[in-house]
Amino acid sequence: MKISKDLIEKLKKEALEIRRLFITTACKSKTLHIGSSLSAIDLLVALYFNILNIKPTSLKYARRDRFILSKGHAALGLYTVLARRGFISLKQLENYGRDKSNLVAHPVYGSAPGIEATTGSLGHGLPMGLGLALAAKRNKDKWRTFILMSDGECDEGSTWEAALLAGHLKMDNLIAIIDYNKIQSFGFVKDVLDLEPFAEKWRAAKWAVKEIDGHDFYDILSVLKKLPIEKNKPSVIIAHTVKGKGVPYMENKLEWHYLNIKPENLEETLKSIY
Repeated sequence: MKISKDLIEKLKKEALEIRRLFITTACKSKTLHIGSSLSAIDLLVALYFNILNIKPTSLKYARRDRFILSKGHAALGLYTVLARRGFISLKQLENYGRDKSNLVAHPVYGSAPGIEATTGSLGHGLPMGLGLALAAKRNKDKWRTFILMSDGECDEGSTWEAALLAGHLKMDNLIAIIDYNKIQSFGFVKDVLDLEPFAEKWRAAKWAVKEIDGHDFYDILSVLKKLPIEKNKPSVIIAHTVKGKGVPYMENKLEWHYLNIKPENLEETLKSIY
């Protein structure tokens, strides 16, 4: 498997444009959870612009891979990627959060093209993804199910119940990606409920595990292009990320789970994005 420099540069440029569009939309809509979206954008770009078997012009494409944003509070990040990928229009994105908009604070199934599940109640994404993957297995379909999860929702019992069952059932068409930015709603993960040794917990549940830099496209693609990680095991990718990635004054700051961008700070913020 060869990952070209041209592909890496293309994805980097796309991620930069998406961060700029995201910040502009977030400012206009006064949205929250900005840091949560920024930590996941590189992962979303790799998936939607290189990995997922999808067709924006054929939404009922039966063999499409399914993607669930379990960390539904990062919905605007997903909507921005969907707009750049051609699932929704830039006009729809511009109306995010306004009266009568179909794009609301958390993804709602059927509200817009490309939204495969209603999410936001943390701990539900992996169980729903397991159900989809099991249906595909039983129907002998070849599509895969990807779930992007937060580290905070790994405090939830429903997450681990689904993880144990997925390992038991050998669901190698199921891929969980954990946005491990190490900050959750009320503090740092290690202080709220320490998950370490994190990888070992997943291995004990019979998952194949890889840890990556969630902002290094070569690292991300090196794993995503070789799925499943192991035959007869579900795959979990622990992506080490930075909350607020790409905006220096937001990086690794708990408050950007809640703050919004003031209009007077927009131009300065856009200039600082890297």
